[in-house]
This record gives sequence, C-alpha cells and structure tokens, in this order.
Amino acid sequence: MTQTVKRPTIPDLAKSAGVSVSTVNRVLNQPESVRQLTRERVMAAAEEIGFYGLGTIEQAVRTGRKTHRLGILLQQKGRAFYRKLGNAIEAEARSRSGDSVALTLEYLDDLSPDRVAARLVALAETCESVALVAAQHPLVADAIDTVTAKGVHVTSLIAPLSASGTVNFVGLDNWKVGRTAAWAFGKMVHEPGKIGILLGNHRYRNQELNESGFRSYFREHNPQFTLLEPIATYESAAAARELVEAMLKDHADLCGLFISGGGITGALAALREAPRRGDFVTVGYELFPETRAALIDGTLSMVISHPMEVFARETINTLIKAKQADIDAGAQYVALGFDIYTPENV
Repeated sequence: MTQTVKRPTIPDLAKSAGVSVSTVNRVLNQPESVRQLTRERVMAAAEEIGFYGLGTIEQAVRTGRKTHRLGILLQQKGRAFYRKLGNAIEAEARSRSGDSVALTLEYLDDLSPDRVAARLVALAETCESVALVAAQHPLVADAIDTVTAKGVHVTSLIAPLSASGTVNFVGLDNWKVGRTAAWAFGKMVHEPGKIGILLGNHRYRNQELNESGFRSYFREHNPQFTLLEPIATYESAAAARELVEAMLKDHADLCGLFISGGGITGALAALREAPRRGDFVTVGYELFPETRAALIDGTLSMVISHPMEVFARETINTLIKAKQADIDAGAQYVALGFDIYTPENV
C-alpha cells in the first residue's frame, strides 16, 4: 500500500520559521505588514521544508527588497589582480542577502586622467553610488566634484583620492604596508646595501604612502641601508623589466628590491634572468598566479596582499552605506588588514 506524503502546512511552516501562524498568513496575504527580515526567515524555512506556497513567499520577499544601483570602475582587465578583484566584487554582489545589488562593473585600459574622469561621470548617470581606482589628478578630482554635486557618492579603492567634496576610501593602511615591507628587509638581508624601489605612478597616493612608511622604518631602525629613489613603471611590465635590468647593472651592491606598484611581472622576469644571489631580498605586492610562482621558485621573498573577499565585502558595504547617508556626511574610511605570504605559506 502506497503511503501518501503529507504536504507541509502553514502551522508546519510557522514552527520551522519560529514565528506565529498569523505571521505566516500575513507574509502570504499582507507582506507589507511584516518586517523584511522576517519575510526572509519565512522564505528560508519554506525552501527547507518544501512548502507549497513558496512562490508567493518569494514574491513577498522580492517586493520588500531594495535595489542598490552601484558602479565600480577598475583598471586594466588584462592584469590578474584586477580580474581577481572584479570577480570577488561580482560574487559578493550576487550573494548579498536582504536587499539586492544591481552592479555595473567596468575595466579601463586607458588610464589617462581625462578618460578616467569621463567614465566616472558617465557611470554616475545610472548609479547611486560609485567607486574607482585612480591616480590623484585635477581632472579626476573635478569629475568627483561633478558627480557628488549630483548627489552620487564616490568611494576610492586602493589609492586614496581627494576632492572638494567627500570621498570615501576602502583599502590598506599603506603606511603600515611600507613599514612591514621595510621590517622584512631589515630581518632578511644579512649585509646592508642598496634597496631599489619600483612604483606604478607617483600620483597613486597609496604607493607614495608605501614609500613614506618604508623610509620611516629605515630611518628609525636601519639607517645603514641606502634607499634608491623610487622609479615609476607607469603600470607597464615591459618598463619594469628594463628598469630592473638597468638597476642590477648600475648597482653591484643592490641587496633588495621593493616592488610597490604595477609591472611586477616584468620585474620578476628581469630578476629571473640575472645571476641568482642567495642573500637578495624582493618584496612584492598582491598574490596572484605569477607572484605565487615567484614565491615558490625563490624570486620573491614576501608578498603583501589585499584580502580579496573582505575587500569585496567592504567595498559593497561602503557603497551602500554611502548611498544611504547624506551627501554632506563625513567620509567613511575603511582600512583593511593585509595578508602576508612567504614561500612557506602559499
């Protein structure tokens, strides 16, 4: 004899969700009278027990959700770091519980200030809160002011930006990044000598802060080291390779290299082609397949990296909080902890 499986009832759903029967009835018939969090809980319970009215509950939940139209402008998609960051942000936007996120994510190959400024203004036409990675420049600052004047909040990612209006920030405490990199050289280099410094662009304020922290540590603890003037790669791997080749040729007593900005793959290629020195220390920025391989083969000694999932979550959180705040409210500053990788923990 076939046994009939009993369909879950409203009392069953109420018990599973930990609410009253009347609350379930209101979710089904008067959803606007029930808090959104409670609707979400009832829907989760309905999915779990296979409640027959799941479609109605899902509609009630969708009705109560707000949609946040967010825009993010990242740099070149061809670079592994930005692909990884973009993927993490998109995954975070999709996985948000409660309110929904309508995300517009763009990558820019042309990093000229006028192009960045134009895309920022265009993104703000359809988004309520926007974020970007950019170098500090008057054209970019003017675009930020144009956008904020329209009531759209702006958040800088990775590199702090300033303008006449409020600019939020999500990224690392770059002074600490520089101090930590310097600490690594101080502990790992056996005989003090010259240390080369590469950065992407002097207008990226995070890289300027990296250098400031780096130099401050050596002034305080290891003044016997000589820090060369930082050289800009302008985010080009080819330029970084040439610069490192020249640096190794011109400075026989070079004992280390701090790669604080873009072009790290080119720098690594130059180091691999040079005669290997056991006491040479290289500290780089961001963990992705190429830098991981360099840690494993000994080309890199240490990598300081953004925690991607945390970075993505705090980016979305900050954009939503900014949207909900008054345009004249104080800036949000979110300093993330950073990850440290060595050949022993990748």
